[in-house]
Amino acid sequence: MPYDLEERLVIGIASSALFDLAEADVVFRDQGEEAYRAYQEAHLDDTLGKGVAFSFIRRLLSLNDLSTADDDPLVEVIVLSRNDPDTGLRVMRSIQEYGLPITRAIFMQGRSPYRFMPALNMSLFLSANETDVREAVALGLPAGHVLGQAAIDEDDDADLRIAFDFDGVLADDSSEQVYQTDGIEGFRSHETMNAATPHDPGPLRDFLANINRLQQREEEQRGKDPDYKIRVHVALVTARNAPAHERAVRSLKGWGVTVNDAFFLGGIEKSAITSVLRPHIFFDDQVGHLTGTSHSTPSVHVPFGKMNEPSDEPCAPARASGRNPVTSRKRP
Repeated sequence: MPYDLEERLVIGIASSALFDLAEADVVFRDQGEEAYRAYQEAHLDDTLGKGVAFSFIRRLLSLNDLSTADDDPLVEVIVLSRNDPDTGLRVMRSIQEYGLPITRAIFMQGRSPYRFMPALNMSLFLSANETDVREAVALGLPAGHVLGQAAIDEDDDADLRIAFDFDGVLADDSSEQVYQTDGIEGFRSHETMNAATPHDPGPLRDFLANINRLQQREEEQRGKDPDYKIRVHVALVTARNAPAHERAVRSLKGWGVTVNDAFFLGGIEKSAITSVLRPHIFFDDQVGHLTGTSHSTPSVHVPFGKMNEPSDEPCAPARASGRNPVTSRKRP
């Protein structure tokens, strides 16, 4: 029978998000593709360093021990890469060296394979290539651009901590547009009047729903084994505060998804929270927020909504700390 991905949490990961490709990237940019190919061949047996999303992926895959059968994993991670099969060998050998249970990959020489996401039932694609991520999001696909450096992940515990912004990530950006047009008072008035009306879902709502399914499996395991320690923890970290908090909470409930913790910060710097919360990954639609969080937290920019559309006009200020353009020339 064909291997069915329908009931699994499937993540697409570019090699640039999983591993540190800084040295190889310099060779590619400065000397071209042939030198890059020769470099990867010469370093085939040199294990790549951990990238921004490494700890998140490793801990997510560890949840497959909740499956009832070894050949029926709950989580599937598939490499999506612009490398060709030859230069991708180093990536696959590094995966094997780290003991990551990743066996499936798509290598497309010089082209991004994100368009295969729907066929593979993917609820998330992570890459260090900003252009690929923006193109995927423009097509309505759930994708994020990783920022910063890999977290120091030496904890012995197996916890997986995931944090999300709300507007433009879990929800659409309609309220953000109200804020940009009418200011903070107009935003608060709009959200109060519409508190009982759930937002339309944003790009990562379905990803959260799949994470919740893993959490439900954990609760089932704890029902069988009272000593089982819950590993997955989900937090909402948003610039909203009262009274705009209520619509966010009601929207989550209306979509049938949940978070364990919520931080309604009202403009407080998000990095102050993430540095204590220490999520293994944090998703936000505003680069201005991630500029701070990425110093200590593996961070992901989700370039969704009006505020992330290219414009020749100066951007309006973001709710907390503004936006800054981000460029990336990394080869995934």
